[in-house]
Amino acid sequence: MSYLKEFKEFAMKGSVMDMAVGIIIGVAFGKIISSFVSDILMPPIGVLLGGVNFTEYKFTLVEAVGDTAAVTLNYGMFFQNVVDFLIIAAAIFMVIKLMNSAKKKEEVAPAAPPAPSNQEVLLGEIRDLLKKK
Repeated sequence: MSYLKEFKEFAMKGSVMDMAVGIIIGVAFGKIISSFVSDILMPPIGVLLGGVNFTEYKFTLVEAVGDTAAVTLNYGMFFQNVVDFLIIAAAIFMVIKLMNSAKKKEEVAPAAPPAPSNQEVLLGEIRDLLKKK
């Protein structure tokens, strides 16, 4: 029973819950970016390249025989997934960069007080001399 209690304490920590929320948002963000790439970005690129659909690019290793499906290397899908990854990575980089710049603004230490002027230094020395007498 102690394992169950330890697991419950672990799972209810703030950092674990934050991580779970981050993973859920990340998965949803990944789906949005994948849809953006496959449905909005790649079709115009395909049109510019002569009506090409990248998902259909493949290299057949073994032809289909009867009920057996063909064995293919789907390099068009791989290319599309690479584009997905690059866009997701760039977007996450920008979000992290914005978060870090916001943190830096919060962490700016207050400026040190200005150094005393020569007059103030001399007056301080005179005060110290008068205290000694």
